[in-house]
Amino acid sequence: MHQGVAGGGWEPPGSQHPAAAPQRPQAAPVRGWPLPAGPVPPGPGSPVPGPPVPGSGMPGFPAPGFPAAGSPVPGSPVPPPIPGVPDGATGHLPLPPAVPGTGGATLAVLLIGPAGAGKTTVARHWAGTRPVPTAHISLDDVREWVCSGFADPQAGWNDHSEAQYRLARRTCGFAARNFLANGISCILDDAVFPDRPVVGLGGWKRHVGPALLPVVLLPGLEIVLERNAARSGNRRLSDEEVARIHGRMAGWYGSGLPIIDNSHLDVEGTARALDETLARVISAPAH
Repeated sequence: MHQGVAGGGWEPPGSQHPAAAPQRPQAAPVRGWPLPAGPVPPGPGSPVPGPPVPGSGMPGFPAPGFPAAGSPVPGSPVPPPIPGVPDGATGHLPLPPAVPGTGGATLAVLLIGPAGAGKTTVARHWAGTRPVPTAHISLDDVREWVCSGFADPQAGWNDHSEAQYRLARRTCGFAARNFLANGISCILDDAVFPDRPVVGLGGWKRHVGPALLPVVLLPGLEIVLERNAARSGNRRLSDEEVARIHGRMAGWYGSGLPIIDNSHLDVEGTARALDETLARVISAPAH
């Protein structure tokens, strides 16, 4: 049998006076920390108040009735709309119009070649001279973002260095997809071996997309040895390693991929040859 209120027991719901507001129970103080003065903290299940927002009348924010941050002030000139961008759109910048012809195409290119082939230099020059927005994504640059704990293959190829290469390739693939989604072409460079299709060319197409256009840059062995000798730091390899990589790259002959022998071409000439090769590839009928 339930007791009444006067007995200090339970009171049936709805028996409170209409004007009496329910009292929130006081939260227990944390050991060593007194409860702060002021409103009682919200209990379990109560909505947690967020940070002050414009128009709330909180310190540093305009009081109700005043325009919030970013709103035009009455009487001030309103900036003209950006052509082609709907009202309220954010996060996108208008890109220059594409130039008619092959040079205006949005492309994803993978420049393959051995150490000393000039991949990075040619890719950077090609990206910088195109008439449309184009990004150069260098695998070696991304790999060297690791400062502490960098696994240098020159010190011995191991699982640690292999894992960092895989991580760099995935990072480059993510960046390429992001550029392409915003209408910006990209060119990547990597020493992809023909005898490792799963982690090589196939891996790049998984990271970037099936529309990736691979082109092989393969000068003669004496050329790559000479160019490698001019390198410094951890990008300079031993002659034996350069010869080994170059020999494996020869497997691209007969693969069907376009190959450019830039033994007697400078950077500008190689970039033109790359552009002409890509123009033929994208204009060729699909099989």
